[in-house]
Amino acid sequence: MTSSAPRSGGAAGGRGYLLDNAQAEAGTRFDALGALFDPSTFRHFEHLGVAPGWRCWEVGAGGTSVVDWLADRVGPAGRVVATDIDTSWAAGAVRPGVEVLRHDVGADAPPGDGFDLIHARLVLVHVADRDRALAAMAGALRPGGRLLLEDADPAAQPLICLDEYGPEQALANKLRAGFRKLLAARGADLAYGRRLPRLLREAGLVDVAADAYFPIASPACDVLEAATVRQVRGKLVAAGLATDEEIDRHLANVDAGRLDLATSPMISAWGRRP
Repeated sequence: MTSSAPRSGGAAGGRGYLLDNAQAEAGTRFDALGALFDPSTFRHFEHLGVAPGWRCWEVGAGGTSVVDWLADRVGPAGRVVATDIDTSWAAGAVRPGVEVLRHDVGADAPPGDGFDLIHARLVLVHVADRDRALAAMAGALRPGGRLLLEDADPAAQPLICLDEYGPEQALANKLRAGFRKLLAARGADLAYGRRLPRLLREAGLVDVAADAYFPIASPACDVLEAATVRQVRGKLVAAGLATDEEIDRHLANVDAGRLDLATSPMISAWGRRP
């Protein structure tokens, strides 16, 4: 369920983030999301030319894998600022050249300016004032700096089992639909990813381009699904979207490896400040 990012730039609609970083399952979700999407993110970093000496801002960092990659690439002459509203993950990111700050991208001023690269993955879809946040990020770039935004578009592909050939797959898709309802109730924009190219152009960026990626039938999809369902279990039941018996049955199906689980499409869009 990639629309459920570990990274948060601000609680959507002021109602609290659906997937709290403080919950026990958060670390498992960080690892699974990294396994699924880090290769694509790093490919985009390579394409954008991240180099020694660059100043980078990782927005809603959530975990350490992207911060570590950037710190290794920019080297001792560069700097990585990693921000999130919850920095409980930050102990593993402390190293020379990395600064970790508690920051709400939907409400706070940027932690500096003149950045060569600003990156946010699975952040803005959850932010209430996402237009303000995007404008702030674009404005914090140096001339020629790059902004890379990556967000899910679960409205484009709402199923977790694309091949719904039996009751186990139908149950998985029922729980996915319930999860999407919970996200929407918290103010998440489930069709945000597709708008990123236009929004980057409207923010004044040039050389805008985008692509999409979504894994299907990866072991990390199983890990992510199990952790996500366990994390929102109480909310699904309280909202009448699933029963405890259904959730137990679904988790058993996931653990047995009988489901080919997909993610929502991850839209990656990038542009350059003139």
